[in-house]
Amino acid sequence: MRYHTPYTIAYETVAKTTNVFLRIETSRGISGFGCAAPDKAVTGETSRSVNRLLVDTLPALLKGQDPLRLAWHIHRLAPTFADNPAALAAVDMALYDILGKTAGLPVWRMLGGFRKGMKTSVTIGIMPVAESVELAREWLSKGFICLKIKGGRNLAQDIERVNKIREAVGKQVKLRFDANQGYTVKEALSFVRETRSAGIELFEQPTPSAKPNLLGRVSGKVPIPVMADESLMSLRDAFRLARKDLVDMVNIKLMKVGGILEALQIDAVARSANLEVMVGCMDEAGLAIAAGLHFALSRSNVLYADLDGHLGLEGDPTHDAVIIRKGILYPRENPGFGFNFS
Repeated sequence: MRYHTPYTIAYETVAKTTNVFLRIETSRGISGFGCAAPDKAVTGETSRSVNRLLVDTLPALLKGQDPLRLAWHIHRLAPTFADNPAALAAVDMALYDILGKTAGLPVWRMLGGFRKGMKTSVTIGIMPVAESVELAREWLSKGFICLKIKGGRNLAQDIERVNKIREAVGKQVKLRFDANQGYTVKEALSFVRETRSAGIELFEQPTPSAKPNLLGRVSGKVPIPVMADESLMSLRDAFRLARKDLVDMVNIKLMKVGGILEALQIDAVARSANLEVMVGCMDEAGLAIAAGLHFALSRSNVLYADLDGHLGLEGDPTHDAVIIRKGILYPRENPGFGFNFS
């Protein structure tokens, strides 16, 4: 699927994405649907490797088993899928979808049903200042009230873009900034200092993920929340970030961690450490966005959503798996994730 408008982040320009959709059928006539959005740079997977694993390996591991024993299945599959978190996320989604349809409940209600809808940010990639301002105004005209600005390639330009966007959109719009690992500690501190008047809501992954201690050096010196994204790939990562008090927030993405079941465990670690949580996404179709939303709606300490990966995708067969009204995401109320392929 191609994006209507390609976008650029610190380490790549994205013009298209390939998702792999999974259907798991039960002998009682219920089908569960999942979606994998592999990203070689982040999850280490390709669409071919995901498809091969789901087609050649998965059936023998699931066929003839009780589909409602979700935790048991994910535990058994974890070693085989250890290097394929997006593929495991697709299986996890499909099993949750079956569970919800069997129970006659939407997944978000089944998991706890804390809230009914959630504001999402929308992304402004790296581009010239004038174009950034124009795109910000365009998103506002569509009802979105939270913008995530990408940067990390050029500090001076990033500072100018953020300040100009704030001037253009006024004080009521929330601004978030994601450096995608592009800064040194010195640059990160300079960015926060020079954009103080813009009122950035949160500062996402300013420094390289391979050196998580650098996050702590930034978060300990700035007055705004610092969030880990690429530094959080597993439950173990969450524990290390929390134990060393390196960040104020974590960004949980189902494709990185292997699905909802693992996301719930990571969220519990975050809650115990008093860390706020955002649910984010990769370049995902609507079905994967729906799964992230159902997880986000179920937990009280998931306070932020960045679930816009499906916006602008051309030919997404699952684009209506979620509902958007004035920048707020709502789930379908049908059982499971509320979506079925025709």
